[in-house]
Amino acid sequence: MISVVIPCLNEVEFIDATLESLLRQEPPGVDWEVIVADGGSTDGTREKLESWSKRHPVIRWIENPKRTTPYALNEGIEAAKGDVVIILGAHAEVSRDWLLRNHQLLLTHPESGCVGGVVEQVHGSKVSQRIGSAMSTPFGVGDAKFRTGGSAGHVDTVAFGAYRRDALEEIGLFDVALSRNQDDELNYRLLKSGWRIWFDPRISSQYHVRSTYRNLVRQYYQYGYWKVFVNLKHRTITTWRQTVPALFLLVLLGAGACWMAEAMGHWNDMWNGFGASIFVSSLFLWLVLGAGSAIASAGSYRDVPGVIWAYAMIHAGYGLGYWKGILDFMVLRRSPSADHAELTR
Repeated sequence: MISVVIPCLNEVEFIDATLESLLRQEPPGVDWEVIVADGGSTDGTREKLESWSKRHPVIRWIENPKRTTPYALNEGIEAAKGDVVIILGAHAEVSRDWLLRNHQLLLTHPESGCVGGVVEQVHGSKVSQRIGSAMSTPFGVGDAKFRTGGSAGHVDTVAFGAYRRDALEEIGLFDVALSRNQDDELNYRLLKSGWRIWFDPRISSQYHVRSTYRNLVRQYYQYGYWKVFVNLKHRTITTWRQTVPALFLLVLLGAGACWMAEAMGHWNDMWNGFGASIFVSSLFLWLVLGAGSAIASAGSYRDVPGVIWAYAMIHAGYGLGYWKGILDFMVLRRSPSADHAELTR
C-alpha cells in the first residue's frame, strides 16, 4: 500500500487543487491513501478536509497539535498504513502518473530507500515567475536536480520523496527540532545508513512558488540558518554546495573592509588597491554569471533584472542565515529562537 502524507496549516487556497490532482491518478497497481496532518488551521481548511474525507474514503485527515512540519510528517507516517510513504506539500499538484512512477521505481531500484523527481514551478504573477526561473537554475540553487532537472541517477536529496517504510523504521523519522531542512537531514541519514536515493525526471510535480522577494529572502535565510544546526548535529558539512553563498559573502565583507582601510590610509602602500580589486572583481564575476544564467532562463529580456534580483535574494539570504547560524549555534551556543522557527510562504 502507498500512503501520501501532507503537512498542512491554513492552506484553504491550495488544498483543493492538491487533493484533486491525487484523485486523478492512474491506478498505481496497489491500494493507496492520503493522510493530511493539519496543525490547527483557522482559514476554512479543516472544513474542506472534512468534506473531502466524507466524499472520498481514500482521503483522511488527522490533528497535528504541535503545528510544525516535522511533527506533521511524523504524525502522518505513524498513522499511515502503507509500505511506501510519499511526502507531499499542500502547495503542490502532481502529474497523473506520479504514484505509478514512484511505485515502479522503488520496485526497479531495491538499493534505494527513497525515489523522487522534478518539482516544477507554478507562477501566479510576474514576480513569482522570475523567482521560479531563478530557483530552477544551477546558478540559483546549485546542483539540486529536483529543482534544475537532469538525467536519472543517484542523488543526495530529493523533494517530495517516496520512502520505503522499512528504511524509515531503520533510520528514524523526521527530526522535530528542525523547522527547516528536515527533509535534507532525513535524506542525509538515509545515505549514511547505506541506502541510496534515486532521481528520475519523469516523476513530476508542480509547486506554487513564493510571490514576493521579501518572502524569498526570508525563506533562504531560514534554509541557511537551519543548515548549520544540521551540520552541528552530524558534525560534518552534509553538502558542500551549501557553503558557497556564505563564502562569497565572506569574500565581499573581507575585501570591503580592506577597501575601507585603504581609503583611510591604514594600509601598506604595497597592498593599496587589493581590497577594491577583489571586491569589484568578485561582484562583477557574480553579476556576469548571474546575467548569463538569467538570460538563458528568463521568459523575456524584461524579466532578466528580476531574475538577477531573485538570485541576489537567494544567495544573500542563505549566506546571511548561514553566518547567523554559525554565530548562534557554534559561537554563542544558543538554541534556535522562535523567530527562526516561524515558517514563511
